[in-house]
Amino acid sequence: MLLLVFFSIFQLLHPTYQQFPRACSTAEALLSKSCCPTWEGDGSICGALSGRGSCQDVSITDLPNGPQFPHSGIDDRERWPLVFYNRTCQCAANYMGFNCGDCKFGYSGANCGQRRERIRRNIFQLTSAEKNKVIAYLNLAKNTISKDYVISTGTYAEMNNGSNPLFAEISVYDLFVWMHYYASRDAFLGGPNNVWTDIDFAHESAAFLPWHRVYLLHWENEIRKLTGDQDFTIPYWDWRDSQECDVCTDDLMGSRNPTIPNMLSPASVFSSWKVVCTRPEVYNSLEILCNGTAEGPILRNPGNHDRNRMPRLPTSAEVEFCLSLTDYETEPMNRFANLSFRNTLEGFANPSDGIATTLQSNMHNSLHVFMNGSMSSVQGSANDPIFLIHHAFVDSIFEQWLRRHNPPKSAYPTANAPIGHNDGYYMVPFMPLYRNGDYFLSSKELGYDYAYMLEPGQRYLQELLSPYLDQARQIWRWLLGAGIIGALVSAIVALSVALACRKKKRRRRSSFGESQPLLSSSEADSTTTYQTNL
Repeated sequence: MLLLVFFSIFQLLHPTYQQFPRACSTAEALLSKSCCPTWEGDGSICGALSGRGSCQDVSITDLPNGPQFPHSGIDDRERWPLVFYNRTCQCAANYMGFNCGDCKFGYSGANCGQRRERIRRNIFQLTSAEKNKVIAYLNLAKNTISKDYVISTGTYAEMNNGSNPLFAEISVYDLFVWMHYYASRDAFLGGPNNVWTDIDFAHESAAFLPWHRVYLLHWENEIRKLTGDQDFTIPYWDWRDSQECDVCTDDLMGSRNPTIPNMLSPASVFSSWKVVCTRPEVYNSLEILCNGTAEGPILRNPGNHDRNRMPRLPTSAEVEFCLSLTDYETEPMNRFANLSFRNTLEGFANPSDGIATTLQSNMHNSLHVFMNGSMSSVQGSANDPIFLIHHAFVDSIFEQWLRRHNPPKSAYPTANAPIGHNDGYYMVPFMPLYRNGDYFLSSKELGYDYAYMLEPGQRYLQELLSPYLDQARQIWRWLLGAGIIGALVSAIVALSVALACRKKKRRRRSSFGESQPLLSSSEADSTTTYQTNL
C-alpha cells in the first residue's frame, strides 16, 4: 500500500506525454485547430522563452498512397493530424513532447543535453525483485488515470467540427490500448456495419515496425514518469523454440485459471484487470468509437488454438531466415508482399521461403494466435500485458536486421504504400508528431539496446552483474545506514569493554596490594621462583 501511495505521488509530479493532450481537447483548441500548450517550466507556449520550441503549421506529405484505401475525406486519421489540428509545437534541439517539455528518446537532463543508453533485458534474467517491480508498475499504470491525456469518444463530425468536444478520461495503461485500437480500427463509411476494413495505420505495411518502436518507447517513458524510475525498460520474451507459454506463470504474466481454462489464475494480479476496446463488431454495427468502458476480464488460453493456422511457435531457424532477407519492403507493400523482411517478420509470409500466404499465421502473428484470447484480436491485443514483452522481442529482431544490413534511408518507401505508411506520414494517433521514416534507424540512436545483442563483456555485466548492482543501488542508503549504525555500536562496545577492563584492573590493585613482580630473581641462589599473591 505504501508503495502504491509513493508511486502515485510521483505520478502527480511527472506528467505523461501521449495522445490528445487535455489542453488540446477544448472547443477553443479544436475550433482554432491549434495544439500548442504552455510549458509549465517557463509559462510560455511550447517553452518558447527557454528556446525549446514554437507553435508552427503542420507540414503534411502530399506523396500518393497505395490503392488499398480508395476513399478521401471520410476518416479522421487521414493526413494526420489535420482533421483535428493544423498547428502544433515544433521542438528544437533535443526537446520533445506536445509542449516541448520532454527530451528526445536517448537524451536526459534539465536541458536534454545528456546522452543516455538503457538496456532491455530478457524477462527470465530479471531477479525476483525486478520481476515484482515490472508487475507493480504495470498494475499502477492500469489503475492510475492519465493526468494529461484523454481519448476521443466520437468522430470530428460528431463533435460538430470541434464545437462539441467528445473526450473521456482513461488510465495510463488503457490509453495505450486505446491508441493501438484507434490506429487499427475500421473506417466508417456511413451507416451500421458500413465500414472499410482494408485500412490499418500500424500493421500490414512498412510502418508496422517503426510504429511499434515508437509505441514501446513512449510506454517506457510513461512508466518512468509515473514511477520516477528513470532506469526502467520493458523486458523482452525470447520466444524462439518455445514449446509453451513460458511467461504464463503467476510471478510473471499470469498462469491459467485451474477451473476456467480461458481465464487467468486468481493468484495473478492481472486476473482482476478489465479489458477495453475488444468489440469491433459492436462498434461497427453502431458506428461508434471505443470509449474506454470496461468489457470483461483478460482472456487467454495458450496452445488451444487452431493448429492448422499456427502449428507451432517460431523457431531460431525461422528467425534467422527472416533476418537473411535483404529487402525491407517489396511491392505491393502490404500483407501480400513476397520476400519482404517486414512482411515475413510480421507473419503474413512463410518464414521458410518468404512467400506471402493467407493459410497460416507466422512469426509475430503466430504469438497472437497462440495466446487464443484477448491477444488474438488485433484492435484489443494490447490489453494483455504479454503484448509488451512480445513486441519488445519483435523490435529486437528488427534491430538485428538494421545492424546486419545497414540499409539506407531510401530503403523505406516514400510513396505508394498503404495509407499511413509512407516515409513522411505522421504516425496515427501520436501527439506529439512522429514521421514513420524518422524511426527507421538503429535503437542505439534512440537510446536503448538489447542485452543479448551486447558485446560479450557488456552482456556479462548486464545479465549477471547488473541485477545485483541494481539491488545494491536500491538499498545503498540502507546499507550505508546499517554500516554507520554498526560502526557506532562496535565503537560503543569496544569503549565499554576498555572501560570495564580498566575498572577491573584498578580494583585488583587496590584489593591485593601487589608490591613485586610475579616472576622475580633471587640474588642469594640465583634461581627463579614463581610467586603469587595467594
